[in-house]
Amino acid sequence: MKVVVDCEFTQLNSNSKLISMALVAEDGRELYFELNDNYTISDCSEFVVERVLPQLTGGQDSMSTENSRNRLLGFLATFDSVDIMSDAPAWDWEFFCSMAYHQGKWPNNVSNRPINLIDLYNEMGVEVNEAPELPHHALLDARMLMSHYKRCIKL
Repeated sequence: MKVVVDCEFTQLNSNSKLISMALVAEDGRELYFELNDNYTISDCSEFVVERVLPQLTGGQDSMSTENSRNRLLGFLATFDSVDIMSDAPAWDWEFFCSMAYHQGKWPNNVSNRPINLIDLYNEMGVEVNEAPELPHHALLDARMLMSHYKRCIKL
């Protein structure tokens, strides 16, 4: 099963912290969570404060890192085999790994390498500039990326 991951995080540097994560599977199943114990507003860039934080939904989507990890691992366990895809694996894959790798274990059904959507599009001759402008909300972005993948790759 191909699953797109998208993350929002505090800033574009090595001190970045995860804010939210979404996974959208090619069969339509979704997972979304926002971390409420992983960052402060002072950790965030101006862009994140202006464009990302106002879009957070809070409520039942807001949870601790531990609860988020449990939901992620439970979601992944519902698939026989998982290939994670991202348009920004240098960021999203690292955050995904930080959540999925737990107590010295990697989920057996999850490939340990991401599929870079941009590289995949280039290999298949799909114009990368055809990709949609993303709104910087992890779930909306993951949905758009999966939709674009399905449309371009013709699943």
